[in-house]
Amino acid sequence: MLESLADMTASGGPDKPVPADVAIVENAGGLGPFVIVCEHASNFVPARFGNLGLPEAELQRHIAWDPGALGVARVLAKELDAPLVSCAVSRLVIDCNRDPSVFDAITAKSEDTIIPGNTDLSNEERRTRVVEVYEPFHAGVAAQVAAKRAKGPVAIVGIHSFTPVYNGAGRPWHIGILFDRDESLSAPMLTALRRDSAIVVGANEPYSPGDRVYHTLDRHGQSQGLSSVMVEIRNDLLTTPEQERAWGTKLASILKGIPVQEGTPQE
Repeated sequence: MLESLADMTASGGPDKPVPADVAIVENAGGLGPFVIVCEHASNFVPARFGNLGLPEAELQRHIAWDPGALGVARVLAKELDAPLVSCAVSRLVIDCNRDPSVFDAITAKSEDTIIPGNTDLSNEERRTRVVEVYEPFHAGVAAQVAAKRAKGPVAIVGIHSFTPVYNGAGRPWHIGILFDRDESLSAPMLTALRRDSAIVVGANEPYSPGDRVYHTLDRHGQSQGLSSVMVEIRNDLLTTPEQERAWGTKLASILKGIPVQEGTPQE
């Protein structure tokens, strides 16, 4: 599994189909109480989409994936002995962290870039992408959460990265902790991170659930009575394996100190 995802994380080759395993599961037998999710792990675009009409260089940008996020997620999964579920297909095909019914689940424009292969899509094509990518990914997440939940309390952590500049505006935060109705993980994480004066920490920055980015965690987490939190790390701080390891270790040390308890579904 690791090799197949590594091969895909470069937009793929001319003969690459939609992968049979959209949900890449690592450390499925992990004994810790967390499930780690990384929806934007890969910039792989299956061959039938023809790079969505984009030059190869565009697929290396943040519009196609979250650089560095998978590395952090893997360190976190190892440190917490947790299953990790990552998506093997670029969010430009369909963003698995958004409700497929919203307009930007398959975006025709990302930041300042038009995505030619996503314009004027038929309902049939949209449905095909949901069936081929979104549904198997979320089935993979659901299976890991269910297996973990059968043994005790479980919490879900989503790992993402963000650009230091977006639409011309600078973003000062080094890390953002995103949360919705459930703050059982986010509140102690914010407190712990803010003890380090060298780190600029955002609460629901640079995104918030109002930006429609909390879909996975709401679907599989807080709406089911499970603790959940999203972590966003600025991607210029994730350019080396050492940086990924440092952030993953820091987050793991914080999460290890937070008790995971079963809650009640939050509507």
